[in-house]
Amino acid sequence: MGTMPVYRWRLAPEGLATRRQLRAAGLRPGGQDVGAQLERPRYRRGPLIAFLYRIELARPVRPMTAAKTAALAKANTGRRTCPTCRRDAGYVIPASLGMCVPCAYPEEQRAA
Repeated sequence: MGTMPVYRWRLAPEGLATRRQLRAAGLRPGGQDVGAQLERPRYRRGPLIAFLYRIELARPVRPMTAAKTAALAKANTGRRTCPTCRRDAGYVIPASLGMCVPCAYPEEQRAA
């Protein structure tokens, strides 16, 4: 197997796209191997790496089924439910707090 082509930031040829670019176009890699690599240099650190895929080999994104939609809704509800007060916070509970803001800072909620 030969070496993978490496391109600098913004210099990749037409016909190659990152996963995000494929997704924005309604496509997915579809099992193909990485076609090339993109490197973006950074100051005093290693470069950012992105893998590129051939657009002509990409396949359409699979449609969302009713079961997947229900499972996703259930998972998101679990992420919004406070484990302390068991209420839906209306936002995803921050992992740093582990509970909703009123439960994490009750003294500040009374003062307001």
